[in-house]
Amino acid sequence: MIFTQGVFAVLHVMVTGLCVLGTYKFLKTRLVRERPFISCDVIKQAAPALDRYSFPSGHTMHAVAFAMMFSSYLPALNPLVWGFAMLVAMSRVILGLHYPTDIAAGALLGALMANLSLFIFPS
Repeated sequence: MIFTQGVFAVLHVMVTGLCVLGTYKFLKTRLVRERPFISCDVIKQAAPALDRYSFPSGHTMHAVAFAMMFSSYLPALNPLVWGFAMLVAMSRVILGLHYPTDIAAGALLGALMANLSLFIFPS
């Protein structure tokens, strides 16, 4: 029984993560907002970018979605997963790779997608 629940949880998180990835890639290639270090000379790039565009933040989308999923399945991990998600989100701006609105949109989309997934397939 516990094994079956664990397998379901892993598959649920994986499928949700793939849906977040597909949404992120779809939006990123259509909204084409250039990264801050490209658009603004005073912002320095402190880490390599995965692509040219910044909106929405895929790292933040995944961090928030996974934090919500893990919180649902393993509530004892809440401080750890939410702390990590916040650090991921802040790091994207600090590294010059995203605007704060990219982070906000990524967090909102990640939360919406995780909530929808948890509504459709309750833990």
